[in-house]
Amino acid sequence: MAVILALESSCDDSAAALVTSDRQILAQAVVGQAERHAPFGGVVPEIAARAHVEILPDLVRQVLAEAEIEPGEVDAIAATAGPGLVGGVMVGLLAGKGLALATGKPLVAVNHLEGHALSPRLSDADLDFPYLLLLASGGHCQLLEVKGVDDYRRLATTIDDAAGEAFDKAAKLLGLGYPGGPAIEKLAKEGDPTAVPLPRPLVGSGEPHFSFAGLKSAVQRAVASGEHHPADVAASFQQAVVDCFVDRTRLALEASDAPSLVVAGGVAANQSVRGALEQLATDYGRVFSVPPGWLCTDNAAMIGWAGAERFAAGKVDPLDTPARARWPLDPEGEKVRGAGVKA
Repeated sequence: MAVILALESSCDDSAAALVTSDRQILAQAVVGQAERHAPFGGVVPEIAARAHVEILPDLVRQVLAEAEIEPGEVDAIAATAGPGLVGGVMVGLLAGKGLALATGKPLVAVNHLEGHALSPRLSDADLDFPYLLLLASGGHCQLLEVKGVDDYRRLATTIDDAAGEAFDKAAKLLGLGYPGGPAIEKLAKEGDPTAVPLPRPLVGSGEPHFSFAGLKSAVQRAVASGEHHPADVAASFQQAVVDCFVDRTRLALEASDAPSLVVAGGVAANQSVRGALEQLATDYGRVFSVPPGWLCTDNAAMIGWAGAERFAAGKVDPLDTPARARWPLDPEGEKVRGAGVKA
C-alpha cells in the first residue's frame, strides 16, 4: 500500500490530503478563498496565489498530524502541475518539489483534469476502464473516453466558455455572488424552469461540442429586461445547461461503446445535472457513476488518488517539471473551431 501526500492549488481552493493506493483518505483539508474574492465577483489570480502561500504550509502540517504520519513516511508527493491559474499552480508545485527534495521521495506532477477524471475511481472501486466521462468545471467542459491512466480520447469540448464559467456569470448577473454554481442551484429550486425562453446552443445540430457564450448573453438580456423573477431566470438557465449536457452526452454515448457514463468536475455536484444524466445512462443501458459532491469540487484527495494511480504505473516526474496554465488530457485531439487553447 502506497501513501501519497497531495497538494492542490490550481484555482482558489488550497488543499492537502493523504491518500493510499487502496482508496483510504487518511486525512484531508481544504480552505476556500470565497470571502477574499467575493468583492470582485470572481477569482483574482494574484490574490489566490498569495493566499496559497499563506495557507498551504499549515494544511500540510495539519494532515500529517491528523494521520500521525511523518513526511518521510509517505511514498510519493503529488502536486497539481496545471492546468489552472499559473501563479497558484506554481505555489503548490514548488511546495511539492520542496517536500520531495527534503524527503527524498518521488514527485508526481498531476494534471488537475486527470484528478477530476480519475476521482470516480476513488469513490467507486467497481469502476473499471474504459468509461465515458463528462468533465464539467469552471474552466473546462469536455467529453472524453477514459481508457486508462494518461490515456484519453477527447470526443467533444467547449468552443467558447465552460459550463462552470457560465454558472458563475449568471450568478453574478443575478447578484448572487461567488461561487455561482451552488447559488444558482439553490435559487433555481424556487423558480419555474420554463418561465424564461433561453437558447440551447448547438442542441439538435449534430455537432458534438459545447457552447455557452450565447446562453450567458441571453441571461444578461433577460436580467436587464426586468421582466422575469430572478428565481425563474436561475431555474431556466440551469435547465438550459442540463438540456445541453443531455444532448451532447447522448451523441457521445452513440459514438462510444464504453460501458459506464461518469460525470466529474465542479458542475457534477449539481443535483439536476446528476439526475438528468443518470436517466440518460439508464436509457442507454450504461452504468452511471458520479463522485460524492465534495469530491467533485477542487480538493487534494483527487490529486492524491491520481498520484497513486500514476505512481503505481511508474509515472513519476523530475523536479524541473514546469507549471502549466494549459495542459490538455488529449494533446493529439483534433483542434476545434473557436476553442483555441480551451480544447
